[in-house]
Amino acid sequence: MALLNENQMQEVLDTLYEKALDGIPLVSKPIDELAYDYLSKNNHSANSAAKSLINYQTLKCGTSGFITGLGGLLTLPVAIPANVSSVLYVQMRMVAAVAQIGGFDTYSDQVQSLAYVCLTGSAATDIMKKSAIKVGERVTLNAIKNIPGKTLTLINQKVGMRLFTKFGETGVINLGKAIPLVGGVIGGGVDVVSTRIIGDNAYRLFIQKQF
Repeated sequence: MALLNENQMQEVLDTLYEKALDGIPLVSKPIDELAYDYLSKNNHSANSAAKSLINYQTLKCGTSGFITGLGGLLTLPVAIPANVSSVLYVQMRMVAAVAQIGGFDTYSDQVQSLAYVCLTGSAATDIMKKSAIKVGERVTLNAIKNIPGKTLTLINQKVGMRLFTKFGETGVINLGKAIPLVGGVIGGGVDVVSTRIIGDNAYRLFIQKQF
């Protein structure tokens, strides 16, 4: 059973985000190429491209063979089950690609933290509120750029706390039993409903541009 503390979880998320942007040689394209591919196939409509990408990535997360195969290619700072790391990678990549399609700078600290919020599924709105982000307001590039570092730190802490309050009263997350970011991953495959919620979060934030 893999046990993960809060700091290690942050390291895993940061590593997966970097890998999501850069891609994995012979396996996945860099995120800018992925986003352009979907845009070009959807008449450069951000709405259509994002919806198409979310649909495909959600389907991919439900494919146990793909999940198992990808896991062996991911090198992370903490040893966690291959199916868990694989699903997190696909979901992180989905969110980052939607942000790229929406015209946001995926290399900015602000977009990175907001991507993590999307991964918390149905808890995303609550985390935004508790981080002093005014939910419902229009998202602009300047609005995101102006999110202060103190708020980003708070957002990252809230994401981590979401994990602890749901599954880890002892201060660790037992990945052998469950992982809240993806709704349950053991035995190959994943709850695609949870992945859909994550995709919807990314769509509302980065395409509909609403906090």
